[in-house]
Amino acid sequence: MSTAAATAALTSSTFARRPRAPRGGRRTVRPRGCAFHPEVARAVESLQAEFREVDRALALNSSRVSTAFRAARVAPHHFGGSTGYGHDDAGGREALDAVFANVVGAEAAIVRPQFFSGTHAIACALFALLRPGLELLAVAGPPYDTLEEVIGIRGSANVGSLKDFGVTYREVPLAADGGLDWDALAHAVGPETGCALIQRSCGYSWRKSLGVADIRRAIDLIKMQNPNCKVMVDNCYGEFVETSEPPMVGADLIAGSLIKNPGGTIAPCGGYVAGKKDLVAAAAARLSAPGLGVEFGSAPGHVMRAMFQGLFLAPQMVGEAVKGGLLIAEVMSAKGYRVQPLPRAPRHDIVQAVELGNRERLIAFCEVVQQTCPVGSFIKPTAGETPGYASEVIFADGTFMDGSTSELSCDGPLRDPYAVFCQGGTHWTQWALVLGEVLKII
Repeated sequence: MSTAAATAALTSSTFARRPRAPRGGRRTVRPRGCAFHPEVARAVESLQAEFREVDRALALNSSRVSTAFRAARVAPHHFGGSTGYGHDDAGGREALDAVFANVVGAEAAIVRPQFFSGTHAIACALFALLRPGLELLAVAGPPYDTLEEVIGIRGSANVGSLKDFGVTYREVPLAADGGLDWDALAHAVGPETGCALIQRSCGYSWRKSLGVADIRRAIDLIKMQNPNCKVMVDNCYGEFVETSEPPMVGADLIAGSLIKNPGGTIAPCGGYVAGKKDLVAAAAARLSAPGLGVEFGSAPGHVMRAMFQGLFLAPQMVGEAVKGGLLIAEVMSAKGYRVQPLPRAPRHDIVQAVELGNRERLIAFCEVVQQTCPVGSFIKPTAGETPGYASEVIFADGTFMDGSTSELSCDGPLRDPYAVFCQGGTHWTQWALVLGEVLKII
């Protein structure tokens, strides 16, 4: 059954037809066989054109991934894994790196389970690009919370932050509309700027996520001012949302996590760095040690197989997450809540933010999401301090892989404007069901 046919079946007139109210009062009764709350069903019906556009991008990305797998001649022996130093991995590392580099349009890539988070991979990339006396320039406002200690903005004194190594930091504030301040960026890069950091996704900021077209424009502006300045893109949550990736438009390096988009909800761990060959090698030296390069590091066979298979499935999983975000925006904005991105606006990552306005409503929203998850549905999310974050944060992530936000999750810092950031969903209907429960409490 096609996606359109399946959607039509799920949102047939049965869902939209309101039952006759009984005598003595009005009450809403869900029709027999209806999976969705009526308001959610109507929103789904209205989004069919947008869903078809997502499927178009999904098909193009899937074609690119399939072509890369065939070009690398991926075979079962690549899934065998290795032990110890990892010398006997039968070419699995090399094949996976080649596939990933091909998919994102990079000269080289290193895709490893030894990266234990996206922040870890980004940190390796930044240390590869920067040396004492150089400046790191964040061109999209403040970075994500977990990078603050890597840079040395907050804490981390004498533990090896960039600041400890003599790297200075500066940032270009966002424009009033939440996008890049193009006028400021046109004069922001100096001779001492060794790396310009572009954060593609919104993080925990109420800002626009950046599309590849905006990233291309920013890179052009940066290189015009200082051709030697390297451009590093924090690509987390953005992979496969569009039909091109930052290395295709001039980014020197990108980095991200495999338990986000490119792991396809299957990779159990890991991250990646991709881009110019010499810079990827420098990042690999930060992951391992100078001189060891990318030829070391063992991985169990089930992990190697999962990373290959997750990458193959990633376009499909990302497409479903994007549809879920469209549905969240449509339903929550109709109830009067501010959302970012706006309903039906172009998508550049899988994150959908909803401003809930107060602590209690944010906690309640996360509790509902947790209760609808397949794992740990009985667990009550509790706000608290989390390593790397400046504020109390609450997470709802009843996922098969710990922290795999691409499965289905939401989280948010307990600070104004008390926004919840929703991600993932292996099928858009997961968010449709969650929203039905959310509507009961708001």
